[in-house]
Amino acid sequence: MKEDLANPGPLGLMGFGMTTVLLNIHNAGFFPISAMILAMGIFYGGLAQIIVGILEFKKGNTFGMTAFTSYGLFWLTLVALILMPKLGWIEATPHAFMGWYLFMWGLFTLFMFFGTLTANKALQFVFGSLTLLFFLLAARDWTGSALIGTIAGYEGIVCGFSAIYLAMAEVLNEQYGRVVLPIG
Repeated sequence: MKEDLANPGPLGLMGFGMTTVLLNIHNAGFFPISAMILAMGIFYGGLAQIIVGILEFKKGNTFGMTAFTSYGLFWLTLVALILMPKLGWIEATPHAFMGWYLFMWGLFTLFMFFGTLTANKALQFVFGSLTLLFFLLAARDWTGSALIGTIAGYEGIVCGFSAIYLAMAEVLNEQYGRVVLPIG
């Protein structure tokens, strides 16, 4: 017997999208990193997405489970990489090595993007723009270029808002039983 379960995807997309927008407002140079961004990374970007990944597992959605759980853990590791040195627990990671961390996430996201090619255009855009974001951030850390960092910040804002759009489209389309916001 198949259970009727709510779609956990919009929650995960909102956790990812809102946290991504806020971090990239920082990356674009508008505000310094703050407790607000770190708290969003721990709770909404991190824990909420991990919970969504577990719920996607229950639904039998391997792609959703892998994506949401992985990106939830990305946010938790990113916050740890920022906080642990500030707490004196470990040395800060050199920028060039952080570039490799971001590159590996970009590589993972590129492979996940290929998995979206059978899905809607909105999801393809989220993963395509996220792949570009990770590679831009890696390039920033490898080169030390403030310009690349600023470009990455603006691109990350677009990426985050695309996830928010998809989340709200899924919620509103289901709520109204028709296409309110198209997702292609």
